[in-house]
Amino acid sequence: MKTRRIDSHQHFWRYNAEQYPWIKPGSPLHRDWLPKDLANLQPSLELDGSIVVQARQTLEESRWLLELADHNPRIFGVVGWVDLRSDRVEEHLAPLARDRRFVGVRHVVQDEPDDRFLLQPDFVRGLKKLQRFRLRYDLLVFPKQLSAAIELVELLPGQPFVLDHCAKPNIAAGTLEPWAAQIARLASHPNVYCKVSGLVTEAKWDDWSLEKLRPYLDVVESAFGRDRLMWGSDWPVALLASSYARWHDTAKQWTSEWSAAEQAGFFGNNASRFYGI
Repeated sequence: MKTRRIDSHQHFWRYNAEQYPWIKPGSPLHRDWLPKDLANLQPSLELDGSIVVQARQTLEESRWLLELADHNPRIFGVVGWVDLRSDRVEEHLAPLARDRRFVGVRHVVQDEPDDRFLLQPDFVRGLKKLQRFRLRYDLLVFPKQLSAAIELVELLPGQPFVLDHCAKPNIAAGTLEPWAAQIARLASHPNVYCKVSGLVTEAKWDDWSLEKLRPYLDVVESAFGRDRLMWGSDWPVALLASSYARWHDTAKQWTSEWSAAEQAGFFGNNASRFYGI
């Protein structure tokens, strides 16, 4: 496998107030963010490209992200959205999965009012269809939903999962438990990987450092091991708390004592292996 340095988690969008109600006026996110914006940031950090992840729950966006990939070779893979609860889920998955760059599916579970949404029978039924298409699933949950996530991965041992943003621990409040214990339980399943991403926006935006993040980083390293972790920027959302380069350099500092092979895995090879790119 060719070694490539990969950002495992970032987003693109054309801003629309109705479609992105979570983006507040005056926020640095309150504008279009497109491949040309990211392309200017990656070369100086020796990053070859990225996995782009859905930000809207529409089939239209999944198709749009693949269209972006047609014209932007730095997009190595797309994690899109399909309604896994639909009776037509296979019909919707098939044309997307024919494109080798469509590597996975995500649902914004963190916004679901039911903390056990992941275990709803129709959702589980749809998830079971992913293996047929060799697709991965990105778990986007808050700590309160980790219990359901653990049950889900136990139900589907053959489905590759990756935990986005380390399940968003409450770093700003300094809370470790029960998040840390649940992370260990989730990581005990070898089909689950973890993205070290999105942590700076869970800390105090104007007062974070490697040392303040380290207790959380150490938990996921201990739980998953270095070969199931992958670096992600969560750009442009991370701009609320950090520049692209600062978060990259912080992660690089954290892994500075790892072996060359472990660092290559964290900054690209693990994502390549997981997503099959």
